[in-house]
Amino acid sequence: MTVHELRIALTVDDFDQAVAFYRDGLGMKELALWTAPGARGMLLEAGRATLELFDEGQAALVDDIEVGRRVAGRVRFAVEVDDSSGAADELQAAGAQRVGRPVVTPWGDRNVRLEAPDGMQLTLFTPAAE
Repeated sequence: MTVHELRIALTVDDFDQAVAFYRDGLGMKELALWTAPGARGMLLEAGRATLELFDEGQAALVDDIEVGRRVAGRVRFAVEVDDSSGAADELQAAGAQRVGRPVVTPWGDRNVRLEAPDGMQLTLFTPAAE
C-alpha cells in the first residue's frame, strides 16, 4: 500500500468563520467547494502533509515548550510558515487567540501557539536556519 495524500476532515460549528480563518487568514488555497441543501464542504491545500504521532509524554513536552503547561487536545495542527511571529499577528487579527508567546524550541525552530476561532490549536513554526 502507498499513501498519496493525507486529508484531515475538520467539522466546525461556524463554516463561514472557519473559511475566513483557514483560507483567508492562514492563506490555504481553495481547491474545491461542495454544496448541497443544508451542507457545505471545502477542500483547502495545505502544502505537504505529515502525520506526527505523540504519546502523552511527548504531547506534554511540546506543550510545555510552547505554552508552559499541557493545553492541547488530542489533535493540534502544526503549520510551517516563513515568519511564525508575523503569521501569528495576522491570524490573531483574523480571530485567533494566542495560547503561548513565541519561543525558540530546543531544536531551533521558532514556534507560536494559537487557538483558532473553532477551538483547534495551531503551532505556527519557522524551521531553524540551516
